Amino acid sequence: MTPNSYFVLLIFVGTIFGLIKFQNKPTIVFGVAMLVLYASDMVSTKQVLASMSNQGLATLILLMLCSSALEKTRLLRVIATHIIQKSYKATWFKLYGLTVVTSGFLNNTAVVSTLLSPIRNNPYHAPSRLLLPLSYAAILGGTLTLVGTSTHLIVNSLVLEVGLPSLQFFDFTLVGLSLVLTCGALLWFLTQWLPVNEVEETLTKSYLIDAKVKSGSSLIGKSVEHNGLRHLEYLFLVEIIRNDHLVSPVAPTEIIQENDRLVFSGDVTKVIQLSHFDGLSIFADDNGLPLDNLTEVIIRQESTLLGKTLKQTGFRAKFDAAVVAIKRDGEQVSGKLGDMVLRSGDYLVLAVGEDFKTRKNICKNFITISGVEPDTRLKGKQEWLVTGGFAVSILLAAFDLVPLFKSLFIFLAVLICTRCLTVNEIVRRFPTDIWLIISSALVLSLALSSSGGLDGIDYLVQNYGGGLSPLTGLILIYLLTCLLTELVTNNAAAALIFPLAYSLSLSLDTNAMAYIMAMAFGASSCFISPYGYQTHLMVFNAGRYRLSDFVKIGLPISLVYGVVAVTAIVQVFGLK
Repeated sequence: MTPNSYFVLLIFVGTIFGLIKFQNKPTIVFGVAMLVLYASDMVSTKQVLASMSNQGLATLILLMLCSSALEKTRLLRVIATHIIQKSYKATWFKLYGLTVVTSGFLNNTAVVSTLLSPIRNNPYHAPSRLLLPLSYAAILGGTLTLVGTSTHLIVNSLVLEVGLPSLQFFDFTLVGLSLVLTCGALLWFLTQWLPVNEVEETLTKSYLIDAKVKSGSSLIGKSVEHNGLRHLEYLFLVEIIRNDHLVSPVAPTEIIQENDRLVFSGDVTKVIQLSHFDGLSIFADDNGLPLDNLTEVIIRQESTLLGKTLKQTGFRAKFDAAVVAIKRDGEQVSGKLGDMVLRSGDYLVLAVGEDFKTRKNICKNFITISGVEPDTRLKGKQEWLVTGGFAVSILLAAFDLVPLFKSLFIFLAVLICTRCLTVNEIVRRFPTDIWLIISSALVLSLALSSSGGLDGIDYLVQNYGGGLSPLTGLILIYLLTCLLTELVTNNAAAALIFPLAYSLSLSLDTNAMAYIMAMAFGASSCFISPYGYQTHLMVFNAGRYRLSDFVKIGLPISLVYGVVAVTAIVQVFGLK
């Protein structure tokens, strides 16, 4: 091995450690790795540009953009209304089946976010008995097709980069179906150990709303009872903050004073009532934003807001929005809205300005639950065009009539021409992070190959791997990917392990496709950590789960998933 080889290997190992240490900043870690490789001439300008315009990567981006139009239709919401039944068994199997099928073709986050509200507010079953199976079903359904998860399309971009034929739409289906059936059966058996965290109606809507009594308000000098603050519809005055002192509970005879902070809890959709009181302004009013366009979001794990208060974030300037209310499912929050330290999984209701929908940092910081653009829901012919057009594009690719890239490219052009998607929406929803991560991973893979950095694997196999069979190598690749998925993210794990998997398959003179599949399915095996997959984070707070709940249910699922995946891969693809 040459000095260049050792240098590239050092960058590779450093990238892994960087991803583990800075789990919330994979884009920066991969970006630095690509910059170092390019600056040191380990890769050429042509290679960098080729990686950034890789066909598999472009297909992934097209799919995500086209899916964003589908999210504006009623398709998923109509499906959601037919899931909840009085029978838990009937509800569970309908939820599992529909989530698996839809996740095989649509964005997992969109599927889970659409079903989240009906499950949380259903009158028959504790949400905690359904939300964890929902998230697991979304993962398992994503393993069924090439477009079921972004990881599969990322793997396809890496496959194309090394000169192999493109993966086909149903290459994953037989293995994925075996996982859906076996892991689904085990998940149903394990539901008896799911916690029963009953969520009362008031708790599911229990947002915290902060209002300030301004100078000159007619409320000053009168009691809570006299001001009518105890008779609001679905809003309850839970505490008063006065000169940094907390008054709780609030007595009906409590006299309102100037600069009091009145903290209400309840249904945030009734917040407009507070504007009827003279001299009472909520947190959003101070930012000059109206309350007639509210948006509900969840703070992402990788958000730049974590650990900061609203006052420290410069929220209005950053997002053209102001926080109206905050909720932390399963935990009561208290105090001034502006002084609360934000956490991942916190729910926020935002009053948004005109520029909110064009800000590129929205998707990076929030998972949107509802209301981003209520006036742009597609109806009539546009809705049919989007739903039918998406189905046709996928079916043409599934039956090898038209390449997936071509069908999605034409479909996206149709969406723009018919104004089902606007240019601003495309700019806002463009997956910049994924594009940079995968481009950098492709550059790193090229550097490893061209510098001879992977020759060490062949050397180790030839000299010390006498007992390493193709099956053992396959299991090692799967376990390594699975471990890295829990430590970093599924997409990053796939991008990093691919060159190792492909090189090891060549060294062992075995079927490269089996090793690629082991790596792809290993990257989707995130069941144990609630922080490893964004749909887990969404249900974690909503279901008031503990970490132990994920371990208790996810560990046996992960073990069975691994055994079935490896066995099915060997049977379907073979090792020779």
